[in-house]
Amino acid sequence: MVHSAYDCVELVRECPAKIESIESYGSKLLLGCSDGSLRIFAPETESSSDGSNSYALERNIVGFAKKPVLSMTVVESREFLISLSESIAFHRLPSFETIAVITKAKGANVFCWDHRRGFLCFARQKRVCVFRHDGGRGFVEVKEYGVGDTVKSMGWCGENICLGIRREYVILNSSNGALSEVFTSGRLAPPLVVSLPTGELLLGKENIGVFVDQNGKLLPEGRICWSEAPLEVVIQKPYAIALLPRFVEIRSLRAPYPLIQTVVLRNVRHLCQSNDSMILALDNSIHGLFPVPLGAQIVQLTASGNFEEALSLCKLLPPEDSSLRAAKEGSIHIRYAHYLFENGSYEEAMEHFLASQVDITHVLSLYPSIILPNTTIVHELEKLDIDGDASYLSRASSGVSDDLEPSSTSHMSESDENAALESKKMNHNMLMALIKYLQKKRYSFIEKATAEGTEEVVLDAVGDNFASYNRLKKSNKGRGSMPVSSGAREMASILDTALLQALLLTGQPSVALELLRGVNYCDLKICEEILQKDNHSVALLELYKHNSLHREALELLHKLVDESKSSQSKITQRFKPEDIVEYLKPLCGTDPILVLEFSMLVLESCPSQTIELFLSGNIQADMVSSYLKKHSPTMQARYLELMLAMNENAVSGNLQNEMVHIYLSEVLDWHAGLCASKKWDEKDYSPTRKKLLSALETIAGYNPEALLKRLPPDALYEERAILLGKMNQHELALSLYVHKLNAPELALSYCDRVYESMHQPSAKYSSNIYLVLLQIYLNPRRTTAGFENRITNILSSQNKTIPKLTSTPSIRSRGRGSKKIAAIEGAEDTKVSLSSTDSGRSDGDADDYSEGGSTTIMLDKVLDLLSRRWDRINGAQALKLLPKETKLQDLLSFLGPLLKKSSEMYRNCSVIKSLRQSENLQVKDELYSQRKAVVKITGDSMCSLCHKKIGTSVFAVYPNGSTLVHFVCFRDSQNMKVVGKGSQLRKRL
Repeated sequence: MVHSAYDCVELVRECPAKIESIESYGSKLLLGCSDGSLRIFAPETESSSDGSNSYALERNIVGFAKKPVLSMTVVESREFLISLSESIAFHRLPSFETIAVITKAKGANVFCWDHRRGFLCFARQKRVCVFRHDGGRGFVEVKEYGVGDTVKSMGWCGENICLGIRREYVILNSSNGALSEVFTSGRLAPPLVVSLPTGELLLGKENIGVFVDQNGKLLPEGRICWSEAPLEVVIQKPYAIALLPRFVEIRSLRAPYPLIQTVVLRNVRHLCQSNDSMILALDNSIHGLFPVPLGAQIVQLTASGNFEEALSLCKLLPPEDSSLRAAKEGSIHIRYAHYLFENGSYEEAMEHFLASQVDITHVLSLYPSIILPNTTIVHELEKLDIDGDASYLSRASSGVSDDLEPSSTSHMSESDENAALESKKMNHNMLMALIKYLQKKRYSFIEKATAEGTEEVVLDAVGDNFASYNRLKKSNKGRGSMPVSSGAREMASILDTALLQALLLTGQPSVALELLRGVNYCDLKICEEILQKDNHSVALLELYKHNSLHREALELLHKLVDESKSSQSKITQRFKPEDIVEYLKPLCGTDPILVLEFSMLVLESCPSQTIELFLSGNIQADMVSSYLKKHSPTMQARYLELMLAMNENAVSGNLQNEMVHIYLSEVLDWHAGLCASKKWDEKDYSPTRKKLLSALETIAGYNPEALLKRLPPDALYEERAILLGKMNQHELALSLYVHKLNAPELALSYCDRVYESMHQPSAKYSSNIYLVLLQIYLNPRRTTAGFENRITNILSSQNKTIPKLTSTPSIRSRGRGSKKIAAIEGAEDTKVSLSSTDSGRSDGDADDYSEGGSTTIMLDKVLDLLSRRWDRINGAQALKLLPKETKLQDLLSFLGPLLKKSSEMYRNCSVIKSLRQSENLQVKDELYSQRKAVVKITGDSMCSLCHKKIGTSVFAVYPNGSTLVHFVCFRDSQNMKVVGKGSQLRKRL
């Protein structure tokens, strides 16, 4: 016997007649005896000392039947009793008056009643009859069917009837009489049909009970194996009670239908179910099986280690005892989990720990190698309501190995190695079960912790309990960012810390990495030590990142980048400097100083990505430049270069000026070195000097005066020329190109740049720059005199307005040729005058500047300039600057295309003038034709405004020539428009 599910108590002793059948009616027992009498027993007292009732004879109905009462059924819903004796009779309850007898049932040996529809089915010899209760005293025959043999047992299953015929079972359709075979019933035991409360059937085959549905198909619930072939079976959930030849057997209805209890009673003839007990009928006595309270059964089952059965009984506890049920289930789950854990069923144990809702610290106490963070929450050991729990828990805890890593020695025998392998496998399985358990618990823990954090943030924002909250929480910046007062987050920290360790101990670093990359509450100190000890650098990096320890993370990342460059490094994942840049991107808005500090480590290896980091992160360029100037001066210019190349508008004028000064400093150092070794050549160009020249030409944000002061007086003339050009000192700049650098091409390029920068539709005098170059070629002595003095005067007078470039004044020439030349360029250009600084003189005036030097005129350069830029030079002014001895033949390349262009313009203007005159004539002709329009007025002509006849009144015609109106109406309509416009204007005002 596993446990006592029922207590057996004798209810009736020494019945005078042999008991043939038994049935219960309320609290009363109905005994059908062999002498045809019906004896009714009722409880004598409310209860005895053992909790059961003793029964006494209340009434004896003699002559209830002429023959022994073989079977009885109480139909409480219709308040009558069905009895089977020589026939089937119906008796009214509680008077037991006979209300009907089915004479056709004479000789019947078995019957069954359908409570739902009120149908009676009985078997007589090889015939099966179906009757229907009409609601009163009568019964109406429905069908009668013939079967192959005598029916031994029957039962309703829905609208069908299952019949046990000698050695087989068949399903009879009560509507059409169709028979379908189920299976054979065996040879040793008679067929047994038991109707289940669900409408299904339990059919006996020897000592096996088989579950089938209403159509006879086998159900997947399995089979009940009895000790012997049962004579009768009664279902009283959660048990099935079978009457065997030598005893009564009680089995659980939960697969695999284990044996629960055996009640040894001899000569038990019948078995029936009462309201709260089972009634056993012997020859001359009655015994009752009273169920033991569920709580006591649960205690027995748990004490005997039958946890599954105990849990199934917990589900049968009444709803009003829900708290008791939850406590018992939790206690049993814990006991069962420890039992399974001790026996190596780790995953099953974790399932029961999960179902018990036990605190995770209780489960983690079974794993001594898992290090847990210190918490402020005190976890009490669960108070189990079953004796012996404490001993179970202590034994379970002591049975676990204190170390998950098996001890290894240098010399191990073969048996020791096998034991070590088994221990390692066991430890691995233990940890894998723990991982699954923690992962299932994790979602609710993380959800609660996140909700708690959100609530604190909201309270902080609205100012509720702000002071107390600030006392309890810790700063999130730095180590140990977990608020001490957070219960849910502390539990989440315990769970995540344990889960991370279990993943690492089972060789799942990739899963551990995914855990750290998501929302987690891993304890920083413990996890940091573990990850550092096992060299899990990537996971440690994610741990730092999640806890906002960006400095530690960046230092580790920089170390990993350096190790990745080494071929002897043992790290599995290679890192690049770009990884540091990617890490720094989110920090630009929160910690720009940290970004600048660690960006210096990768600026040389990936400058473009680093500059893009500064730009995308919106870090102030002045801050970046000053930081570079202090910590990495060599990279400042490169940063400014890349930044200017990527986004010129992002570089302020101060930074542009800074960059040019850096270039100039490098060039001056380079120049000083070459001068010291006497290897300086003005035509030498270092890479930095090329950058300087390019920056001076393309950048406009620097200060040319400050740069000009730093240039040496006898070198770097090209830089000086560009700076003078920025200051609009074109004459000095061109003089340097021509006389110092001897580079006419550079001078011409300079003029082209100035011309193109000034060449707009409104700029009519942009060609003056070429005239300045002509003057330099024609007056070399004047342009070379006093370079330094003039530059010094310019720099000393900073507030003085720099003269602008204008045209040379045209002198009215009395000659006919000069008038033609002036006419070529247009009368408007002849009225322009040059400024004193850029004005040229005629060849006769050049002698004033001939003292102190040669007055050789560079006529070939002049002619080359005129021939190459004839379309950009004012012809009249250029001719006035030329010496008188200049030959006309030398000017063919200049005057030829110029006159050709002028002639083309003259012809084009003449054609345009003629076309316009012709167009004017055409318009006048059309005007005259339109004025000749004729309007015919008849007596039916109507005014389009007032819709009255025109008659002889003055009228007006609209431009379309067909719309006629009275002149008065037309005038009034015009006045109305004017008034309407005025009113709208007044409304606006």
